[in-house]
Amino acid sequence: MARLILASSSPRRRELLQQLGLDFEIYSPDIDESVLDGEDVAAYVERLACSKAQAVLERFPDAIVIAADTSLGVDDQILGKPESKQHAFEMWQRISGRKHDVFSGVCVRTRKEKSSIVVRTQVEFQKLSLNDMESYWATGEPLGKAGGYAIQGIASRYIPRIEGSYSNVVGLPLHETAQLLQAVKALN
Repeated sequence: MARLILASSSPRRRELLQQLGLDFEIYSPDIDESVLDGEDVAAYVERLACSKAQAVLERFPDAIVIAADTSLGVDDQILGKPESKQHAFEMWQRISGRKHDVFSGVCVRTRKEKSSIVVRTQVEFQKLSLNDMESYWATGEPLGKAGGYAIQGIASRYIPRIEGSYSNVVGLPLHETAQLLQAVKALN
């Protein structure tokens, strides 16, 4: 099998991809993650995943590259990673006591092939009090996480149910990633 590279510095994506039993390297590209005018969350995450894959493929042209991007969608707006405590609180107020969607774009690229997909999972969040938000922020867990929470961590106490892929909410939908790898013959 060709050299397999995960185009991400996310420890969660690394841990998830290890669950597929693959040997891979990590190289995190630096790309512009600005949202384009009129871009919805599904198009955004797919574009970023494909841009990351392309950037890594340019550096390692004989590799098979896996790239992903995850963001939340609520009220037709994209919620990424919190930039500050205030920003995290604003995001939590938007998702508190309601459902929101988590989208991950995944792209697998080689020199000759490109396959991508967007996976959507609906997450229900309990109503959060100001004390809940203060306590959760103090854990440090929200930093660097789409929507300012980690379903696989402390935030699980605030999530009564999901509809769809759990690994998608963590940051890499494993079933769909395995299917994309099979499409480019990286898995047997």
